[in-house]
Amino acid sequence: MIAIAGSKGGCGKTVTTIGLTEAFARTGMASVAIDADRQLPNLHVTAGVDREPTLAALESADRPTASEASTTERTTELQSIAHQSPRASNAGIVPAPMPSERGAIESVLETLDTETVQPFVDCPSGAGPDVVEPLSAADGVIVVTTATERSISAAETTIEMARRLEAPILGAVLNRCETVPEAVDSWIDVPVLGLVPETETPLTDESTQQAYGDIIETLQTRNATNRTPPEYDDALCQTGISTLDHNLGGGLAPGTVVALSAPPASQSEQLLYQMTAPRGTLYLSTERSVANVRRAIASTTVETGTPTIRSVEGKDTLKNATELLEKLPDGATLIVDPIAELERHDRSTYVSFLNSLKERMVENESIAVLHCLTAPEPPNNRTATIHAVDAVFDLQPATADSGTAIEYELSIRKFRADSAGTKTVELAFGDSRPMAIEPNPETT
Repeated sequence: MIAIAGSKGGCGKTVTTIGLTEAFARTGMASVAIDADRQLPNLHVTAGVDREPTLAALESADRPTASEASTTERTTELQSIAHQSPRASNAGIVPAPMPSERGAIESVLETLDTETVQPFVDCPSGAGPDVVEPLSAADGVIVVTTATERSISAAETTIEMARRLEAPILGAVLNRCETVPEAVDSWIDVPVLGLVPETETPLTDESTQQAYGDIIETLQTRNATNRTPPEYDDALCQTGISTLDHNLGGGLAPGTVVALSAPPASQSEQLLYQMTAPRGTLYLSTERSVANVRRAIASTTVETGTPTIRSVEGKDTLKNATELLEKLPDGATLIVDPIAELERHDRSTYVSFLNSLKERMVENESIAVLHCLTAPEPPNNRTATIHAVDAVFDLQPATADSGTAIEYELSIRKFRADSAGTKTVELAFGDSRPMAIEPNPETT
């Protein structure tokens, strides 16, 4: 279930909820828009459907309660009371309960089977208790804003509220915008999912329908909310590379800093892209532009997330990286690609940065990956990097076979959490895609 939220009234939450619901339905899958605003319900008005029946119909006397009904039954009942959208036959519209109807919105939202229908919930404005219900039940949150200062400030309030409730933030939708405002571009771990142009008829205009469709495509390919990860130690942070996680017993301990060492032509960036999938990621690029990194991630065939990408170049590289590090949210991943540009700074200044990095990872329960490309003459401070990190993963080509895939070995030659010695994980890159191969039980 995806909650559409934004503290500022008039930012376009309701239109966005309907637009995304109908765009999802056009992909051939069932969807439903649910109004969770008890005080100022207007989803039905904007959608052009009747006011009744409302969500409270699921709490009527002749229907089983949320605790009695299965998730499948609850979802079927929801679809049965939903009004069909006039614009998409596979999309339903469910109005909010009347003020006199005491139906528990949260109990309904928590018992939906999202395998058979995708719910989008139109949240109330503000930051009061009525917003807590849908945010708490959500599998993911989309924050809506316009370009005005007040709307952006209100959206930041929504972001903080979602984080306090531990509701995953999928990204932001910018209404009536042609470019991303600087304030929004500075948000960490809140990717911009799409810009919706201003039109008089946003639900039927071709340009806005295309924008909503692009957002749905992004959500389906980069933010799958229904992934079922393997059962690992919950205290560990998965890397996103299944074979590596299996070898590590589930992933890396929060606070871990890793050096990924690899030849420049090894396609090791594909592993970095894969590491953005499990959680929010701040991707610091020291050589490529934000646009180039974004294009590379969008074109890869591995599963990725939607990282926040920042370019840190020039004489203030280390200073800029430190400032961005301070904004890293709890439980996130930090990637520095490559680290060489930072390693060229004065040794004492760079070592101070490494110490701050480690302290920040421990404080935030985050993990960091420093991309260490090998070279005939490594940067002066490469030894400081290797000494400071908790783990060194060394990617090297293995013996090539006759197939289309190029085989690699990822050697774990330093790992403070396990002093048993070097371990090796086998990977294969085919068509620029890293594919997991079961660990070799004979490697130690």
